[in-house]
Amino acid sequence: MSIKNAAAIVGVGDIELEEGKVKDGLSVLQIQAIAAKRALDDAGLTKSDVDGLFVAGLWGVPGVGTFPSVVMGEYLGIEPNYTDSTQIGGSSFEAHIGHAAAAIQAGLCEVALILYGSTQKSERSRSLAGRPPTFTAQYETPFGLPSPAGAYAMAAHRHMHQYGTTNEDLAEIAVATRKWAQLNPYATKRDTISIEDVLQSPMITDPLHILDCCLVTDGAGAVVLVSPERAKDCRKKPVWILGQGEAHSHWSIQAMPDLTMTSAAQSGKRAFEMAGVGHDDIDFVEIYDSFTITVLLTLESLGFCKRGEGGDFVKNQRTAPGGDFPMNTNGGGLSYAHPGMYGIFLIIEAVRQLRGECGERQVKEAKIGLVNGTGGTLSSTSVVILGRD
Repeated sequence: MSIKNAAAIVGVGDIELEEGKVKDGLSVLQIQAIAAKRALDDAGLTKSDVDGLFVAGLWGVPGVGTFPSVVMGEYLGIEPNYTDSTQIGGSSFEAHIGHAAAAIQAGLCEVALILYGSTQKSERSRSLAGRPPTFTAQYETPFGLPSPAGAYAMAAHRHMHQYGTTNEDLAEIAVATRKWAQLNPYATKRDTISIEDVLQSPMITDPLHILDCCLVTDGAGAVVLVSPERAKDCRKKPVWILGQGEAHSHWSIQAMPDLTMTSAAQSGKRAFEMAGVGHDDIDFVEIYDSFTITVLLTLESLGFCKRGEGGDFVKNQRTAPGGDFPMNTNGGGLSYAHPGMYGIFLIIEAVRQLRGECGERQVKEAKIGLVNGTGGTLSSTSVVILGRD
């Protein structure tokens, strides 16, 4: 079944941070309520219009992730006809886009609200470091593998061994992303960095330096989807869901089938086929950048370049402002923000780009954008292709 044009995004909202933290000691529930109100205002709707609620919930981890939809529904005063608390890590929200569009297409709801919030910076926690133990962790945790950085470092080492990828290749991504952040007044990190700065920054887990790693911040975001009929009466022009795919291949890194290929190869293929577009039709991409290696593997898995060619693909600041492959245009998880699970902010930035609302960082004539979420330790992926008009 295709959900192409079955639903449109008509509202997005987020919150401001001060040095990566929420203002005034706000709680996880409060910041999500603020983001939800802003997204609904953006759409010209109210919470009484919402009949579908989508929240990636985590129980019992202070400040990390959010609460399931049943808790958020109570807090917001929303009693939905359709609800979804799918939790597959940072790609949950791209999956929620597909789930919400399918529910709208099936007539199960008309106005879907997708929510996320985290105060991990304020509470000095980390999403994956605080995750509940799993059966497969017995093969990793006792041997000192740091999570999640150690798992991503394994993938980076494998890619370097197999294809000759270098630390300089990874640093290209960090530097290009920082240049986008410098055009975003809301980005957490805006100071200039160079390739050499990345290579000289402290080593976190070989071969990943601290500037190869995402930030640890608070944050909250919300997205509103509606049926085509409801879209006609909303405040902003709709951004249409053209294609979506999702997949997961493992949870613990020791079970990953191939350390150099993520399940974006499957989820991306389905999204492209559903949308009926090719790689050359994409005007910009928003790719989950938990680490620089995440981006490199994803570009290859999505088919923007061949396996092993990611390093050459990003060379010479190709993905930076002024390059011919605009990527992570708000500064990404590496420089904008990363509140535990980042996927909803990829969607928010893509919508704003397609509306032409991004000021200095606006991609000219942006008509089609690709968003890729990654969750766990390269575990899950979901790809959404969005278009305007």
